[in-house]
Amino acid sequence: MGLYLIAEIGINHNGSLDITKKLIDAAADAGLDAVKFQKRTVEKVYTKEFLDSPRESPWGSRQRDQKMGLEFDFSQYQEIDRYCRALGIGWSASAWDMDAQRFLQQFNRPFNKVASAMLGHKPLLREIAAEGLKTFISVGMATLDELDEVVNLFRKTGCPFELMHCNSSYPMKETDANLRCIPMLKARYGCEVGYSGHESTLSRVCVAAVALGATSLERHITLDRAMYGSDQAASIQAHSLRGFVDAVRKVPEMLGSGRKEITPEEMIIRKKLRVDVADETNHDPDPVQG
Repeated sequence: MGLYLIAEIGINHNGSLDITKKLIDAAADAGLDAVKFQKRTVEKVYTKEFLDSPRESPWGSRQRDQKMGLEFDFSQYQEIDRYCRALGIGWSASAWDMDAQRFLQQFNRPFNKVASAMLGHKPLLREIAAEGLKTFISVGMATLDELDEVVNLFRKTGCPFELMHCNSSYPMKETDANLRCIPMLKARYGCEVGYSGHESTLSRVCVAAVALGATSLERHITLDRAMYGSDQAASIQAHSLRGFVDAVRKVPEMLGSGRKEITPEEMIIRKKLRVDVADETNHDPDPVQG
């Protein structure tokens, strides 16, 4: 399989199916393979005290209003599923609790996704691995010892997985990308490794990631970085997605085979410009006449 590209809609839809469909349209039109959301059971993920605390948002004045405003229900995910199938693009979501993962199991998704924040949630990891569905695992905020445990869990279960190198700052400074972790993780775990990015720039980091061997990319997308939401600033705007996809998909072609060969185009130039001179270093330029 070639480079797998995931457009992370996450919660950038702001609870609107209209915004969601526009983002799906942009991802499908640009040639990405899938879009991804985030799913939470709000009352399970957050405490009542937190949910009752103040927070001004487009949905009300409490944290609960904001969190509930960003969640889609079953009928809305049915519409997302129908819409993606009509456009021929896959979709999935990263679950932040057990009930959310079981909710997602009602749909036929091409992959599961483990968010970096969930790497310590062992019951959730076991629930995901038990499905046996290809799983992308972001590795932000984790030590190698912690990753050893996660990888061992998925290997023991026999669930196929791919790690995704990640720095979990939002937005991430390019100098914090530490992309050499991609070949390091490949060597340590003997698996494919992708890159999940939160930088505000368009494609430089992702191009470098692919050049270093990344087999998948995940980037947040948005209609407008100025929209309400904590992830908007670390997202690619929809109108830039075609340029992003074009840039990263060309990298494997540019890397080539690594074999030193004369291309047909070079041979044409060689015939015009190549100068071949016999090696005369062993000949005396001024022999003594005898």
